[in-house]
Amino acid sequence: MTRRLHWIGWALALGVVAGAGFGGAAEAAEAPVPIDAAGLRAAYAGPPSSWPAPDIDSDVAFVELGAASPSPATSPMEADRVALGARLFQDSGLSADGRVSCASCHAPEQGFSVATPVARGVGGIVGRRNPPALFTVSLQAVFDWDGRGSDLAQRALAPLTAPDEMGNGTLDVVLARLAAAADAAAFERLFPGEGVSARSLGAALVAFLSTLDQDSRFDRFARGDGAALSDQEIEGLHLFRTKARCANCHFGPRLSDGLFHNLRLSFFGEKAADLGRYVLTGRPEDVGRFRTASLRHICASAPYMHNGLFPTLDGVVNFYDRGGGEVWARNAREAAHPLYRHAARASAHLRPLGLAPQEKAALVAFLRSL
Repeated sequence: MTRRLHWIGWALALGVVAGAGFGGAAEAAEAPVPIDAAGLRAAYAGPPSSWPAPDIDSDVAFVELGAASPSPATSPMEADRVALGARLFQDSGLSADGRVSCASCHAPEQGFSVATPVARGVGGIVGRRNPPALFTVSLQAVFDWDGRGSDLAQRALAPLTAPDEMGNGTLDVVLARLAAAADAAAFERLFPGEGVSARSLGAALVAFLSTLDQDSRFDRFARGDGAALSDQEIEGLHLFRTKARCANCHFGPRLSDGLFHNLRLSFFGEKAADLGRYVLTGRPEDVGRFRTASLRHICASAPYMHNGLFPTLDGVVNFYDRGGGEVWARNAREAAHPLYRHAARASAHLRPLGLAPQEKAALVAFLRSL
């Protein structure tokens, strides 16, 4: 109970609670040296390759931030497959109880996630993690928070038979329902000679998932539209690449390194413990590591982190300004646990930042442009 109260107090200090601002000890940071807005705008006026040097650790394979590539033109048949995939994504008939669709956990209006820390599956079963946003999922090498699966079509089908998601006993049950539904004719037309199958269902869903990303104001800025970002947002861009150290893990057009990091948010030893990638790999060094989320359209998909701990971007910025989370042992036995030291070892890229309130505000403003 004492430790739970400590977590709550820590969360309040970081501004984790809904509506919280930039409160907490971090506000005591010294005021920054004033930044010349005109000078920064000039420094970022050219293409990303000409921007000021970022503050990047030596072991990071940094790729400069930049505009995402536009979606390739599609043939009429591919466009029809996208439309079919979009209908299937919204189809609650794919679940065992007829009430849960893919969009139930990845709602388009909520940044292809949910507005709550976790989602609910069939029968109202409470999920374990916050559903990852899907905007760049077709560009990922691995999926979910722990890197589960490397084939997007297979990963798209997995929730259909997950007991806490869509709850079907087998995939064949789903395919039989689809074969008797109105879209069966569309499958026959779009997948000649195959019709409804696991492969064609996965392909239709992937066709849709590959179209989710869209232009942002930052994309327009990176392509040369200087008016797309305000002076405050350009200051935030500069902080993102330098003092705030965000670009050590969030870089390239996807704004993610695709790797796994320990932010000390595993709640080791707690009832709510989640050991991250370790659950999948069994490697002690993976305890508490979670995949770096893409920041594209990040303002649309609150709350944040694998457990939906942070309702606002303000809270996220406070968390990183503080230098990440905490893991501590309640007693000697817990401290001696062979996984404890791994849970307590934060990513080397984390450190207290000393951001002033106006710097935090600029950083959040930039994040909202993504």
